[in-house]
Amino acid sequence: MFKQLNVTDGKQMLPATIRRYHKKDFAQLIDVQAQSFPPPFPSGLWWNEEQLTEHITRFPEGALCAEIEGIVVGSMTSLRLNLDERSPNDWASVTDNGYIRNHNPQGKTLYVVDICIAPSYRKFGLGQWLMQSMYETVVHLNCRRLLGGGRMPGYGALKERMTPEEYVGRVTAGELTDPVLTFLLRCGRLPIGVAADYLEDEHSANYAALMEWRNPFTRMDHTQDY
Repeated sequence: MFKQLNVTDGKQMLPATIRRYHKKDFAQLIDVQAQSFPPPFPSGLWWNEEQLTEHITRFPEGALCAEIEGIVVGSMTSLRLNLDERSPNDWASVTDNGYIRNHNPQGKTLYVVDICIAPSYRKFGLGQWLMQSMYETVVHLNCRRLLGGGRMPGYGALKERMTPEEYVGRVTAGELTDPVLTFLLRCGRLPIGVAADYLEDEHSANYAALMEWRNPFTRMDHTQDY
């Protein structure tokens, strides 16, 4: 994957690149994580060099970054799995705590481990470009779908008033706006369930919405995938 394009925040147009990340990018990738997930998000969940090494070694096609003017300002990471209704839904189990040592080169689900954009670059649409690039990876590898748990940081403040399923339903209907779920919906992903204890995340009350994008060029076998 190597994609060059121009992006705009409505005021300026800048050249950008979507590409695989490499070892030389590790320090910048970790810095983007620190900017993107400030406290109370646990700093222990930011990438470390061992995890990043596993990403580029085991599944380089799923290790993408966004670069503007020579600076890495965002990234998206995935792995391939085969999942069914008995598979665990928490982030640590599905992603091997972010090390992706459970990556299956024949897996039919491309599972999103993480996506983040440095706050000062979030108006340039880079998150959508990374997501689109990962959709293209799904098609290129002939996977059935892209799946991942979407944080729902607006839910924590409303958890006493509604269930997480009701919250996801209202965001999907456009009655509420959520910083993460609304973005994923705009990218074309749809909710197929809610996972409890997905990730230690106070703002989301530890819940996540399971958000899917189906490969339009393959037929889904619902007996194999949840």
